Amino acid sequence: MRLSFLQPLLDRPGPWATVYFDPGQADEAGAKRRELSVREICRTLEQEGADAATVAAVRDDLTGLSPADDPAGRVVFATGGEVVLSHRLSRRPEGELACWAPLPRLTPLLELCGQDPVSLVAYIDRTGADFELRTAAGPQDSGHVEGEQWPVHRTTTSDWSERHFQLKVENTWEHNAAEIAEALAAAHEESGADLVVLVGDPRERPAVRDRLPEAVRAVTVETEHGGRSAGSGSAALEEAIDNARQEHLHRRVDEALDRFRAGRVGTERPTDAVEGVPAVVDAAREHRIDTLLVRPDGPDLHREMWAGADPDQVAVRRTDADFLGDDDPVSVRADDALLRLAAATSADVLIIPFEEVTDDIPAGGLGALLRWTYEPSAA
Repeated sequence: MRLSFLQPLLDRPGPWATVYFDPGQADEAGAKRRELSVREICRTLEQEGADAATVAAVRDDLTGLSPADDPAGRVVFATGGEVVLSHRLSRRPEGELACWAPLPRLTPLLELCGQDPVSLVAYIDRTGADFELRTAAGPQDSGHVEGEQWPVHRTTTSDWSERHFQLKVENTWEHNAAEIAEALAAAHEESGADLVVLVGDPRERPAVRDRLPEAVRAVTVETEHGGRSAGSGSAALEEAIDNARQEHLHRRVDEALDRFRAGRVGTERPTDAVEGVPAVVDAAREHRIDTLLVRPDGPDLHREMWAGADPDQVAVRRTDADFLGDDDPVSVRADDALLRLAAATSADVLIIPFEEVTDDIPAGGLGALLRWTYEPSAA
């Protein structure tokens, strides 16, 4: 999961109000419950020390939320009397969370926004394709391409002129497949999608896939359900896309854990992975983290750390604060400090689901795959 959308949070000193809010049902009873929930959330923030202007900004933002627009709810981050970021959730929070803390409360976001891969869906026929990008914020148009429109249909006779016409049809299909593949590769590069799903014409799909660059082809799957025409979506298509996304995620978790086991300290190869708060903090400060691994049940997630105003200013012990360059570091949770730094350094973040781990790795619940390896010191 890329945290680039958290960029607005990185340049503000805090403290922060963080609220994970479930708008409930779109009926009269639901409206009454929302009103009571907003009142309780504001009371909690006030009790924890939030200033009146920030509480008012949170109240106004939550009051304006609609179950129709945000069925799973939103997370709101506010400081200095304004809502800095309000982000849509893809899963309902299990009980609302409201807190006032030196840093934004980020870890619940990982599970509630989901880490389903960003998917680029290409709806293909023999004349062109429409592209749709699917993210945690929902689907959005990502462009289209039109190839040659004639001729595109075969005939059923064996007459020489008709066979010649069929050859032109074949050439049109081939030309359009190449056009679609080129446009799809460009859309993939622009979007940074993790997965490409080809939907539509059973002949054109493999023709397009074969013409994709190898790197794009490696993350491309096909489904026989659905098509390009309007209204051709179906429950079967949505299930196929969801299955493709889940399979991609499971492969990614498996590959990350294999790399982590092979590369952590104590193996015979140069270190490619680290675990535990001190080692992860060292790697984070040096911007060496490629992927931050988070096990939600890990005890180290709520371990105390020290942080300054800049995301790079993190330390394990208060006595190390002199190296931060901040005269007044504050006590923070380890997971929030490291996630803020991951967002600042464009590191990826990967949740290790409970069911994927049998040997409690990474230790303490926090680990990292590194951007480059290094030889551990003899000491």
